[in-house]
Amino acid sequence: MTAATKTGSALRGAEWMIRESRAEDTFISEDFSEEQRMVMQLCHDFLKAEVHPVIDRIESLEPGLMPSLMEKAGQQGLLGASIPEEYQGLGKDFITSTIVNEGMGGGYSFSVAVSAHTGIGTLPILYFGTAEQKAKYIPKLATGEWKGAYGLTEPNSGSDALSAKTTARLSEDSSHYILNGQKCWITNGGFADVYTVFAKIDGTQFTAFILDRGMEGFTQGPEEDKMGIKGSSTVQLYFQDCKVPVGNVLGEIGKGHVIAFNILNIGRLKLCAATLGGGKATFDVTVQYANAREQFKQRISAFGAIQHKLGEMAIRTWVSEAALYRTAKWVEDREQELLASGKPFHEALLGAAEEYAVECAILKVYGSELLDYLVDEGVQIHGGNGFSAEYPISRAYRDSRINRIYEGTNEINRLLTVDMILKRAMKGRLDLMGPAMEVQKELMAIPDFGAGDDAPFAAERKLVANLKKALLMVAGGAVQKLMMKLEHEQEVLMNLADMGIEIFHAESALLRAMRLSQERGEAAVALQIDIARTYLYDAADRINKSGKDAINAFASGDEQRMMLLGLKRFTKAEPFNTKDARRRIAARVIADERYAL
Repeated sequence: MTAATKTGSALRGAEWMIRESRAEDTFISEDFSEEQRMVMQLCHDFLKAEVHPVIDRIESLEPGLMPSLMEKAGQQGLLGASIPEEYQGLGKDFITSTIVNEGMGGGYSFSVAVSAHTGIGTLPILYFGTAEQKAKYIPKLATGEWKGAYGLTEPNSGSDALSAKTTARLSEDSSHYILNGQKCWITNGGFADVYTVFAKIDGTQFTAFILDRGMEGFTQGPEEDKMGIKGSSTVQLYFQDCKVPVGNVLGEIGKGHVIAFNILNIGRLKLCAATLGGGKATFDVTVQYANAREQFKQRISAFGAIQHKLGEMAIRTWVSEAALYRTAKWVEDREQELLASGKPFHEALLGAAEEYAVECAILKVYGSELLDYLVDEGVQIHGGNGFSAEYPISRAYRDSRINRIYEGTNEINRLLTVDMILKRAMKGRLDLMGPAMEVQKELMAIPDFGAGDDAPFAAERKLVANLKKALLMVAGGAVQKLMMKLEHEQEVLMNLADMGIEIFHAESALLRAMRLSQERGEAAVALQIDIARTYLYDAADRINKSGKDAINAFASGDEQRMMLLGLKRFTKAEPFNTKDARRRIAARVIADERYAL
């Protein structure tokens, strides 16, 4: 058995690239407990009762409305799912807190406010605060009495956050830090009570501070007029000799980047959950419209072109869900391992999220692009009505676009994905060299035309294993050829990232289908198998394209020809009728009039 097909203990971060996963070890959303399903329903009920009826008022930024809704959510425990009970939270596991993010994802601007509050608005203090800081702030943030915000971005430092210009200096009596500078694009900034703000002490030591509304020298600008998420408060923050008590330094001086980057790992996974929730809501609206709209004396959902769209929308949604909860369970299990080893609460989850930082970045990219795809196709299915503000799909379309920008742009996340993998390989955390060398040997050897494996899903499992070999081959070739120049070849890095993103999601979908098949029988989950096979078949072509683009960018002559042949061999999928599969999937969702897969 090669390194690429080794099985055994739980996978560490990025090990899916070089190890085969077992379906029986894979967590899927069908594993949710009854309590977790009730939490999801609670989120949906809250949005239906409290948010959707007043969405126009939310978008007009009616004073006091958003904070009051957040307080209502807090009263139902929806702001404190992952916060320990000692701080007035529910103390739920990571899967449950991820479910809350998905469940609230269909709330348009409200979802943005809640996600910012429960994530970047609360977690920095929860994980990095002193005992006194946590006791003061977390209980009120957990219940929604206080609202949180986060100030990192500046007009000239977006993705390059560490180039921030906001400064802090110690006062002469050493009782305060004096902050000067500004922050922009601050979600919840207009009404928040508590802000985590980053500044450089003496212009060099990047440090986090906790600021309270009303501190001397701390002001805010007017609300931004945005393209989408119009109901979320977004303002600039200004600091003019702002006095912050020394006791409000968050974490270690000069270690603000540790807070910023670790919180982003969790935020990226949670953003995927929110976009998945928003995507499902978009799907429901779209399929219901397709069933109601008639042209040429029949419902438009009866037309093959529309069925293709609905089928593909359902496929990508199901695949995203498979990858999200597969990863969330890894994070949860690693957190429990670290807790059992004696790590304190805050270090356990941060360590678990860092372990799977590659997967969190992948999920962020896929989830945000999934939602963009769904809202775009949703508008298309609505036709001219989709361009009218009267229909909710137009709001979903406008709101979706921001997701590819915040929590790190998708371009940054693609580059980070490859960078993190290569750094782990160089540090010995991930054995890429061995499997890559085995792939090179296989390329030079005579192909094995022996008897095929007749086990269930053997062809699909082999294709996934081959797609991983394709990635190892192209990545290995790029590293050998470009060496230190690779970091400057961003187009090649993006190609490699796209290959990895497709492979991770294709494998996650296959594992989910395999588990369902094992437990319920193939006949009972025929549609889910259709989904996995269709996605895998199409993903092979997308991986081939990304691989070709990368190879053609760095290789030539015999080396290029050999690698292109190898790529063709590793991305070859058996013929599969995706048209009929999509029609079968579409028929199901059309009958259900919602996403119920």
